[in-house]
Amino acid sequence: MAVIKHNEAEVKLLARLMRAEAEGEGNLGMLMVGNVGVNRVRARCYEFKKITSITQMVNQRPGGFESTYFSYFYQAARENEIKLARRNIKGERFSPATRSLWFYATDTKGCKAQWYNQWNSGKYKNHCFYSPLESSNCY
Repeated sequence: MAVIKHNEAEVKLLARLMRAEAEGEGNLGMLMVGNVGVNRVRARCYEFKKITSITQMVNQRPGGFESTYFSYFYQAARENEIKLARRNIKGERFSPATRSLWFYATDTKGCKAQWYNQWNSGKYKNHCFYSPLESSNCY
């Protein structure tokens, strides 16, 4: 069962986002980016209070995803990424992105302890993930 409302076009939209943001991180990296996207739709805090769909999440301005500014994002979704997106939509979560609402790619070994006043929840390959405190009542 899905944890967020969606249609087929939005499954493909999430798949394209996952690939564009983390293809070099493999399936697990793309799943973690998918976690962040689904978490943003589910969250009721910060700049995500009015985000209620995958379409709104992907196209959020300001605060959206950098990859949406580049042509690679606009290529057709592929079957592998579509399957991964469906897993995220069904609620599968992967640490350290389990509750994360933000991430950035880095070419350094470490991650900043805080980013936009949010604590680092971990790193996977080149991505640093940041999650709100449980006391923020985001979910």
